[in-house]
Order: sequence, then C-alpha cells, then structure tokens
Amino acid sequence: MGDSIEPVESTPTISVPSSQPHQTAPFSPSTDHPQSTTTTTKPKTGHEITFSSSPLVGSPDRLMTSVPPSGARTPTPNIKSRNLTPKFLTPLTSFSKTALHFTKLDPTDAWLPITESRNGNAFYAAFHTLCAGIGIQALILPVAFTVLGWAWGVIALTLAFIWQLYTLYLLVNLHESPENGVRYSRYMQLAKAAFGVRLGRFLAKFSIVYLSLGTCVASIIIGASTLKIFFQIVCAVDRCNPEKLTVAEWYLVFTCGVVLFSQLPNLNSIAGISLIGSVTALGYCSTIWLVSVSKGRLPNVSYNPVRVGSSVTKFFDVLNALGIIAFAFRGHNLVLEIQATMPTSKVHPSQVPMWNGIKVSYTLVAMCLFPLAIGGYWAYGHLVPPSGMLTALFVYHSQDVAKSVLGFTSLLVIMNALSTFQIYGMPAFDEMESKYVKRYKKPCEWWQRMIIRALFGFTCFFLGVAIPFLANLAGLVGGIALPVTLAYPCFMWIRIKKPKVYSPMWLLNWVLGVVGMILSAFLISAGVYVVIHEGVKFNFFKPTNERTILMDTRKLSHNYENDKGITNENIDVRPSLEQDLLNSDSLFTYEEVKGIKKN
Repeated sequence: MGDSIEPVESTPTISVPSSQPHQTAPFSPSTDHPQSTTTTTKPKTGHEITFSSSPLVGSPDRLMTSVPPSGARTPTPNIKSRNLTPKFLTPLTSFSKTALHFTKLDPTDAWLPITESRNGNAFYAAFHTLCAGIGIQALILPVAFTVLGWAWGVIALTLAFIWQLYTLYLLVNLHESPENGVRYSRYMQLAKAAFGVRLGRFLAKFSIVYLSLGTCVASIIIGASTLKIFFQIVCAVDRCNPEKLTVAEWYLVFTCGVVLFSQLPNLNSIAGISLIGSVTALGYCSTIWLVSVSKGRLPNVSYNPVRVGSSVTKFFDVLNALGIIAFAFRGHNLVLEIQATMPTSKVHPSQVPMWNGIKVSYTLVAMCLFPLAIGGYWAYGHLVPPSGMLTALFVYHSQDVAKSVLGFTSLLVIMNALSTFQIYGMPAFDEMESKYVKRYKKPCEWWQRMIIRALFGFTCFFLGVAIPFLANLAGLVGGIALPVTLAYPCFMWIRIKKPKVYSPMWLLNWVLGVVGMILSAFLISAGVYVVIHEGVKFNFFKPTNERTILMDTRKLSHNYENDKGITNENIDVRPSLEQDLLNSDSLFTYEEVKGIKKN
C-alpha cells in the first residue's frame, strides 16, 4: 500500500507500419478479454474485494462489455494518455469487469417509471407481489365451493395455487438471459422475445391492457362504493343527515384520490403504498372470515353442490366455478416489472431477492385465501351471496356485529383499492410515457407526467360510469386474459430455455400450457353462453344498475330485530328485508336480492 503513484505520460505518435507492437497505457487485465499488449506492472494479489449490488452500476436491459471482444486497442494519434489508476486498485477493476459486467445503460429505460429506479430488494418485491396478488376477487371463492362442493373445491384451489406459483417461478427465471445479456423488464418484451414480435403482441397485448386497465376501473368502482358505505356507517352512528351524493359523484371523489397518489414517480417509490395495500388486504380478508366463523353457521345450511338446469347449464356452472378459483390469483403481468426494479450482477442476480420476496408474499396469500374459502363456505354454505363474503357480512351480520367492525372493514377495502390502482396503473403509465420518450428522445417533464397520469385516472372513471355493464362480461374477457397467468409462461420457458425434448421440464410445461389454453377456451365459451342465455343490459351512463359486491348500508341504523322481526333464529323470514333492500337506493340489483332469498 505504500507504493507511490507516478503518472506516466506518453508522447504523441503517428501510427505507422512497424514490426514492433505499439506501446499503450497499461490497463487492468481481465480473464474475459485477454490483453494484446504487455505491461510492466503486475497487479498485487491478496486484496479481497466484496461488492454489493449498486443502482449506480445499474442493471440495463442489454449488457454490453466496455472492452472489444478481441481485447485489442488501436492507439489514437495526437491524444495524450495517462495511467491514473493506482496499482492497488487493479484487482478491483478486473473483478468488476468479471462480476458486474460493466455496461452501457439504455437512457430511455432510465427515463421510464418501471426502470427509472433499480434499487429494489426482497422486501419491496414482497410488498408489490402481495399487493398485486390478493384483492377483492378472493372474497368470491366460497361461491365456487357451492358448485364444486368440499372435496373438489379444496382440490381445485390447491392445484390452482401450486400451478400459478410454478408459473411465477418460470417468469422470475426468464427475466434475465445469461446467453445474450438481456433483461426482459416487461411482460410484453418477454412475449415478443419468445413468440416473435407480431405473435407476441397479438397474444399478450390485449390481456395485459385488460389486466391493467380493467383492474384500475374495478378498483375505482369498489373503492367508491365502499367509500359510500363507510360514510353511511359513520353517519348512522352520529345520527347526522348528510347531503347525499350520487354513485357517479362517489366515483369522482375516489378517482381524485387515486390520481393524487399516482403522481409518485416510479415503481420503487410506491413500495410504501404497496405495503399499505398488502396489510389492508390481509386485514379485511382475515376480519371477514374470522367474524363469519365466530358467529357460527347459519340455520338450514346445506353443503350439497348446487347444480340446477340442463346438462349444459351444469357444465358451464362448473366452468364458472373453476374460473372463479383461477381468477383469484393475479399479478403475473407485473412480476417482470417488479423484478426490473432490482439491481443485478453475475454474482448477485436479481432472481434471488425476487424469489425470496415471492415466497414470503405467497405464504401470506395461502394463509389468507384458504381460510377465507373454507371458513366462508363452512359459515354460509349454499346461502353465500353470489357477490361473495363482503356481501354476506352485511346481509347476515349487520345487526349482531359492532358498527365499528363494519366500518373498519370498509376502511380497509377502501385503502386496498387505492393501493391496487397504483401498482396496476404503473405499466399503463410506463407505456404512455414510452411513446413520448421514443418520439422526442427525452424524458417527460414533471407537468407532462402529471397530465398523463391524471388522464389515465379519469379515463378509468369515465369507463366505470359510462360502461357499467362490463362487469357482466368479466367472465368472457377474463377467459381471454387467463393464459397470461397459467399458459404463456410455460410456452415461453420452452421457447427461450429450449429444454431437451421429452425431458421432465419439457413435458411438464407442454402439459400445463396446453391445459391452460383449453381451460381458457372453455371459460370463453362459458362467458359467451352466459351472455347469450341471460343477456346483457346495455345501461350506458347508469352506474346505479351495476352489479357489485357491495350493498347500501343506509338501513344499518334501523333495528331489524325489533322493527321487522328478524333474528338469528328466524333469519329465513326476510320479505321485509328484501323489500327494504330494493327500496333503499341499494347497490344490489333485483336479481342479487332474489338470488339471496331463493338460496
């Protein structure tokens, strides 16, 4: 360490043919790129250098070495060269070239929301995947059990959980390609690399847009409807008489909130919001099933599978039940984007912290979904409303559960919907900003980013208000998007990794991919059958007629036990309750209430 550093100047020379090799400034040796020149200084050994992944080094989408493959350097005339690198730092440079793959960052990726920050870690991965992977759709799982029954319901839920966890594993390991040094930071990029540009765009574009835009629209609808419920619960306790807002006005209030939070710049910056979304999702799911189980089973509950109608109707009922279980798992379209926020290197690849985060998050998902499905079906049986557990909580336990519990559950749903919008909206923000970046070759200004995100938020608001009957097409459209979760990752693994033909991995991925596509086709057929058999009422700009999973709780301040003669022991006598639900500006439709009574 006591060596002095003496800069050596080289006199400018003109390159001429000569049998002697050119003398150049010494540079650090690398095992990857052998030197074509000799140096008089040998690097000292014995210095153990340890690196941690740094966002300053970056993890670009295409790794490019800074030294030509040949290792030769051609001297440039009339340019002075100085060797200012201390001798004791030579091992550091050599190790960096090998372990960190000195790279040239793609400036456009550094300007986009998903890849703008690459300092994520396993904790961020757990927050994001848990917030994206669990949501309000999990509350409908007991409805699937009413058709499948105990045995097949538990088997289908277990197999679906293992299946989607396996496809998550495939996506995490497909994110980086060690052969060509490419990081696929977006699902669409991986689809194009695996299937080709045209076919990849055809297969994945619509599904990704639906999963992003559709989830954001659903978040506004659910959040706004629950915000209305929460407001009415609070007013019922305080005996206030607030001025009513229409359903569209509640949508607008909630949309202003999500647009405000959407101004956070990139995916890493919303890690705190994803943490809140994760905690609130676990909170309201656990609260609902714990309250339902603690109150005991309803009278006259039956666990026999409900299958009525013709053979075709029964078949499609089973398909719809399987679709409910499959749709309970989501977030695969965001896995590559989340992993793109992490630094990577040859020594510390990004799939290690990403997979660790997924293991933690999906352990919590399993601890939440299985008790919710099993406990909910045990408590309500065939009497569970078509809209799921949240509706059952208000219909059956609005009088024997404290208003504070109902209000707290509603608040958790609101906060989760607010958080879900942010993470599912980030790919849309990234796509819209990429159009600007590709056209003008510069990043968006802060005011342009604000306009883009506000425009997206209010577009979701417009769709929720203008086309409320899209909820009736959810099964049809969801069947089209299902391969993103269950089928495409298997085919991508075969196309990119090219496992040996007839090997276990080759056979497993082919079987799962083909079965996933067949299931998707069946679900699309079931959706078409429902549309043709039951019809769709095109009620444009009438969100009050939309089927939602929530009900108006304005009647919570009434005492049905005294006024209507309904108690826990006489819960089946409910004509007055039915009439009140229909007359009270309820978000239940007539078919919803009739379905509850018929069950």
